[in-house]
Amino acid sequence: MATEQNNLPDIISHCKEYGFIFPSSDIYDGLSAVYDYGQWGVELKKNIKDIWWKSMVYMHENIVGIDSAIFMHPTIWKASGHVDNFSDPMIDNLDSKKRYRVDHLIEGFCEQVADSNKQLADELLVKMDALLAADDFVGLKQLIVDNNMKCAVSGTCNWTDVRQFNLMFSTQLGSVAEDSDTIYLRPETAQGIFVNFLNVQKTGRMKIPFGIAQIGKAFRNEIVARGFIFRMREFEQMEMQFFVRPGTQKEWYEYWKEARMKWHLALGISASKYRFHDHVKLAHYADAACDIEFDFPMGFKEVEGIHSRTNFDLSQHQEYSKKKQMYFDNDIDEATGKPYGNYIPYVVETSIGLDRTILMVLSEAYTVEDLSTEDKKDSRVVLKFPPKLAPIKLAIFPLMKKDGLAELAREMMNEYREDFFCFYEEKDAIGKRYRRMDALGTPFCVTIDHQTKEDGTVTIRYRDSMDQERVKMSDVKAIVLNAIKS
Repeated sequence: MATEQNNLPDIISHCKEYGFIFPSSDIYDGLSAVYDYGQWGVELKKNIKDIWWKSMVYMHENIVGIDSAIFMHPTIWKASGHVDNFSDPMIDNLDSKKRYRVDHLIEGFCEQVADSNKQLADELLVKMDALLAADDFVGLKQLIVDNNMKCAVSGTCNWTDVRQFNLMFSTQLGSVAEDSDTIYLRPETAQGIFVNFLNVQKTGRMKIPFGIAQIGKAFRNEIVARGFIFRMREFEQMEMQFFVRPGTQKEWYEYWKEARMKWHLALGISASKYRFHDHVKLAHYADAACDIEFDFPMGFKEVEGIHSRTNFDLSQHQEYSKKKQMYFDNDIDEATGKPYGNYIPYVVETSIGLDRTILMVLSEAYTVEDLSTEDKKDSRVVLKFPPKLAPIKLAIFPLMKKDGLAELAREMMNEYREDFFCFYEEKDAIGKRYRRMDALGTPFCVTIDHQTKEDGTVTIRYRDSMDQERVKMSDVKAIVLNAIKS
């Protein structure tokens, strides 16, 4: 029976202990809000990337992929509005000198008081959303002061005024700092798609509607980064920009909302763990926007955004670059009987955080099961990944190294490793090996024993049920492949 221990500290500890995710620069006591993916975390990450890429690029004839550079011309970020608008409201405590994102400070306070006064917590969150939407920084500070929200370090309510803080990392391009140009580490991957719109459209002979997909790193100088890999300073995005005819963007916006939710549910996660959240305040480029939120251990939080970005980005790049970002549409407009002609396309964006998706999958998979009997207390920690996401698909164990069993297991390993990731282990008792594979989320384990040499059968053990059965060695590959495809 599973116990309700799916909390974030347990997941963080498990990830480090079993080689999924480590604090970056760990031997130097880490670097705040930066993480390294270990040997099994990187496999999980790759599997999620592959599933997303296949769903976007391979399954759509009108979507192609690119990989744009992290460093881009600095004027791009002026055109996109990031230089002037990419900022968050911040507040400092004058006693501790600690800086907080205003929404995080208020949300943290609401979490503390929710148990004793849920009505107050809900009211404060509604007020906060309204003040943020109105850019009312005076009102936000007053909300903090009136409710005696204290700094976690100093314990005081001695606050500065609320002000904006730009989140972009800057650096210099050139050999001498005094003569160099300031450039930025990209805070999103979308602009790399927009500035390549015409390159892709012309070389690929793409016809609207069409999309451009990209997976890549982005960087944000988050002042308050928390929630493990939920909010990091270096992270990865999976984005697709879908270029459409003006006037059809709302229709495509609804299409991609539905399509992206179907993708999430296809991961095997219950629909009850998801919800849509419409934006109260739209970004400067959008005429519609919503988030797909997942019920993380810390509550419902955004994992993916769907935005109708209008033609803002391409129009801005046309203005700043002085190069036309137009598309000639020779389809016939039924209203006029003439071709639609030249226009700047509108864009519908789907943008999902890869690291947040990994945390989502880990949160859903992490399970502590009570296996106690009348005579003995026992439990196991198991990651119940869907087989297609599991880092290791099949673990192969010889019952012992001698009598040719290790050689048989190695032969099986060498035959299967081209089809899926296999893991070989011969140390420790079989029970300990099973538990280790449970903790890594391996859906199938196969044991080679003396009976295998006699009749060609093996014992296959199923992770979730812990059931075991004898099957023909030749049938194992099909069992694993069928599970991966389902």
